[in-house]
Amino acid sequence: MTQNSIQAVAYELVEQGVGSNVAVLWMQNPPVNALSKAVRVGLIAALQQALADDSVKVIVISSKQNLFSGGADISEFSGGDFEPPLPAVLELIENANKPIVAVLNGPAFGGGLEVALSCHYRVTFAANKVGLPEVNLGILPGAGGTQRLPRLAGVAQALDMIVSGRPVAAKKLAGVFDLVVEQAENLLKEAMAFCAALVSNGAAVKRTCDITIDPSTAPAELFAQYRQSIAKQARGFFAPERCIQAVEAAVSLPFDAGLVREGELFMQCMASKEARAQQHFFFAERAASHVKDYDKSTPVRDIQKVGIIGAGTMGGGIAMNFANVGIPVTLLELKQEALDKGLALIRKNYESSAKKGKLTVAQVEERMSLLGGSTSYSDLSDVDLVIEAVFEKMSVKQEVFKSLDAVCKPGAILASNTSTLDLNEIAAATKRPQDVIGLHFFSPANVMKLLEVVKGEKTSADVIKTTMMMAKKINKVAVLVGVCFGFVGNRMIESYGREANRLMLEGASPEHVDKIIYDFGMPMGPFTMGDMAGQDIGYFVRQSRQKFIKHDPSYCIIADKLVEQGRVGLKVGKGAYLYAEGSRTPIPDPAVAEIAKQEADRLGIKQRKISEQEILERIIFPLINEGALILEEGIAAKSSDIDVIYVYGYGFPVYRGGPMQYADEIGLKTVYDAMCKYRDELGEYGGHWFQPAPLLKKLAEQGKRFSDL
Repeated sequence: MTQNSIQAVAYELVEQGVGSNVAVLWMQNPPVNALSKAVRVGLIAALQQALADDSVKVIVISSKQNLFSGGADISEFSGGDFEPPLPAVLELIENANKPIVAVLNGPAFGGGLEVALSCHYRVTFAANKVGLPEVNLGILPGAGGTQRLPRLAGVAQALDMIVSGRPVAAKKLAGVFDLVVEQAENLLKEAMAFCAALVSNGAAVKRTCDITIDPSTAPAELFAQYRQSIAKQARGFFAPERCIQAVEAAVSLPFDAGLVREGELFMQCMASKEARAQQHFFFAERAASHVKDYDKSTPVRDIQKVGIIGAGTMGGGIAMNFANVGIPVTLLELKQEALDKGLALIRKNYESSAKKGKLTVAQVEERMSLLGGSTSYSDLSDVDLVIEAVFEKMSVKQEVFKSLDAVCKPGAILASNTSTLDLNEIAAATKRPQDVIGLHFFSPANVMKLLEVVKGEKTSADVIKTTMMMAKKINKVAVLVGVCFGFVGNRMIESYGREANRLMLEGASPEHVDKIIYDFGMPMGPFTMGDMAGQDIGYFVRQSRQKFIKHDPSYCIIADKLVEQGRVGLKVGKGAYLYAEGSRTPIPDPAVAEIAKQEADRLGIKQRKISEQEILERIIFPLINEGALILEEGIAAKSSDIDVIYVYGYGFPVYRGGPMQYADEIGLKTVYDAMCKYRDELGEYGGHWFQPAPLLKKLAEQGKRFSDL
């Protein structure tokens, strides 16, 4: 056995007999074997060495990492240095005159799977997962994946993998793999036996490109039905349709022509604003965990037991996150009846998941066994983290924190799930403000991925680090923010709801506003969102903020009137819309338009026809402007953090990248000019609510972007 290293690819000769060797090309580019320039160069050099060695009868491509390859190194996308391009490497592999075997010792995604598809044989283990997730970056597989996968897996299977981006277990891909080993630990041994059999049987090179797809297996109806089935989730995205067109090319065109078509469609995707947005968001999500508030030397507190105050919908949902990863939880309620109700709801949620096949009955019982209840604060004396999830009122929360301060052990982290209140005031109710932090879960807490981690003035670095790392453990995307009303997400959404209400006063209908915002890409418009959440929620927040809004008599006046008339939304069958019993479909109600007309007359506001552009700009641009103020104040460390909060917490379309990326894409001068226009056109109202943020003005004048900060 001999070994030498060729850059990021190690070359090893494994003797199988006199004059008969297997050359193993080990990719070794930590952490995910990204197919960077070094790997591509290394593969070419190692392949050429193996092909020139007469003793080498079979070539194996595998990995020294825990996965075969995570795919392209997308950090190279902005640099433009694609030489040698991956397709050239794959062409060399496919056209080699010796059998090349891909041995997938772990997951293969994107370009990693495309490498395997270009090999002549593929070997892996049953549970291994492979996929082509490029669509999540706004592009399509650009190294032959759309042409080779349909030839091996079948058109229907390949179409779904490429358009959805979802990984699939190898055991479900019989056409792709020539040998699927049951146990991963036996993979290398069985792979070498497979190679020996290839040599002894004189096995030929088996090129994927030589396979012809039978058009009868992929009629036009297959593609039409697939387009229809994904229409809702693909809404607004650019890449899914191009993925479908590329797979259609695999059926209708010869292989080489199909590759050309794939390349054309790939370049269309790469040039799209949607791809720029999705790639921005890919990096933004990863950048959110990089904060300046701690470093590698900052210690981490051990979280072995968790307490949660409040067993309602939010508290129960938070508890499930910890039980899901094996951390025991004690739920506290003041009354046994409320506690029993909360635990029963959690069980119901788990059992619902079991009915859908997402959990086994045993897993339901295992998770429920980790959830205990109590009506006494003393039972929280040994928890490492306690999260308060009670009514959103300062006096209530301060009482809770006084009680926690008295019973919790030294070093326990005291967290509040507050969504709007001043965390520093809450921390002041304790003698240990350094241990207090905000953990703002989004509802439903067991489903939503976002966690706003709110640092107070005195929160210690190790508490911040511990909670940021804990978020990863419970499968949340954490974004660190500072203290202000509503933090980042709810502070910005205030302007969104305010403008929707004001536009109705000025003559727009709820259904027209909602349609424009839905067409922009939000999952629902502001009036539908208010009805689904409960119009009373916003009402209570406004009641607590009267001193900040009383200067504007029009402020959300229609929403207030709706609540005062008992129209609090879906839960009672009427809000901004009417709802038939058992239905979530909003029905426009002329009575709401009449309320708007009466209030407009009372306030001296003349109703008019409002353009779609004005509706969109007046709802979205103040959101961006508030984001600029948040950046200026240091509440968010970077604009991409705001984007992560808005995509994961509020459904802002990922194909727009988040509000700040959207602003960068259309140009900050566009946003600034519009803010100035409405400031000047809307009189006193505009003068107060459409004042451009100084940072927005500065960047617009300099021709810069938020991402330049």
